[in-house]
Amino acid sequence: MNEEHLHAPSGAYALNALPDDERAEFERHLEDCSACAQEVRELSATAARLGSAAASAPPPAMKARVLSEITTVRQLPPRTPPGATAPPAGSGRAWRLPRMVLAACVAAAAAFGGVALWQHQEARQAQQQAQRAEEQAADMARVLAAPDARTVTGTKGGAKATVIVSRAENSAVFLSSGLPELPSGKTYQLWFDDGGTMRPAGLTRADGGLVMEGDVDGARGMGITVEPAGGSPQPTSKPVLLMALPA
Repeated sequence: MNEEHLHAPSGAYALNALPDDERAEFERHLEDCSACAQEVRELSATAARLGSAAASAPPPAMKARVLSEITTVRQLPPRTPPGATAPPAGSGRAWRLPRMVLAACVAAAAAFGGVALWQHQEARQAQQQAQRAEEQAADMARVLAAPDARTVTGTKGGAKATVIVSRAENSAVFLSSGLPELPSGKTYQLWFDDGGTMRPAGLTRADGGLVMEGDVDGARGMGITVEPAGGSPQPTSKPVLLMALPA
């Protein structure tokens, strides 16, 4: 990301529309730029408010009514510059431009409902993403604050992974940093190890944190593999990292 454009992606970031690499770079920028951090907070709040707004399409009969009334509206003659000759009667020039304008208005009216609906859907998606992030943060806080929370950390090369487990909450939080960036079409997938049987536990980025999907139950370990985008029902590659979970 060019230095001059370093402040630009705040809107896309607030709507979760940045690719993973640009998101990571912009998050590093946010740590040192209070102005962008404030702008992201304001944009996220605005998107959430927009998501609760109601958008309505124009009445279905509007287009037909406008088209039917076009022929009943008296068109004004075109302006004739000084010294110029007015177009002969019946030449069509007297109504051609106004009718084109009316047709454009009809098209705009017909499209307005679609644009409003698109804006409403975009805002709703942003609100849902913000809500999911808030729920995820609350779930993480509950596990981290649990009296029985236990932590295990594993490292491999420059990568580090930490798992916090609460058996009372029957949940685990996964944190990672330094995992190698993956090519397009690949993702990191988490797994619970149920006595040698690997159970899917969610997808993660190279640097991130999340509540692992599913209950801990009797899992005694966890693993990380590289899988096709969208994940796999069973591991398809050797584990990047394996760790025993705290009892």
